Amino acid sequence: MPSSVASDDSLNDDGFIVDIDAIQAHGIGAVDISKLKSNGYYTIAAVHAATRRALLKIKGFSEIKVEKVKEAIAKCQPSAGGFVTAQELGQQRKRVLKISTGSKQFDAILGGEVFGEYRCGKTQLSHTMSIIAQLPKDLGGAEGKVAYIG
Repeated sequence: MPSSVASDDSLNDDGFIVDIDAIQAHGIGAVDISKLKSNGYYTIAAVHAATRRALLKIKGFSEIKVEKVKEAIAKCQPSAGGFVTAQELGQQRKRVLKISTGSKQFDAILGGEVFGEYRCGKTQLSHTMSIIAQLPKDLGGAEGKVAYIG
């Protein structure tokens, strides 16, 4: 059922989830990225929020390597002023990580986004998808783990 549908690139953290693999384009090797993932850092935002001290605890990470990772993360962040051109925003939107509802028709209706005013059903949809994702496959579920961000 609900499965992750991500493109090759990743996006900045202006309301989007950006996969940590995006820093590979900025000189960080696949081995270091896998070390970050094995230590629970799967997104640009997670590494950006991590302290240098926390990153130094990763086996094989020196102060120099941590600094290079932080620089790569900074390059994946939006411009300092917060303004981007429409073309830049269009490129960012192409790289948004999307999660399927399990229904191709419903995914097409949503267009990859769920937003709206207070009490329109966003949380109910998320809760329903969380339950469906955990159901056994014979009941239409994915037998998967769920991370819910409210």
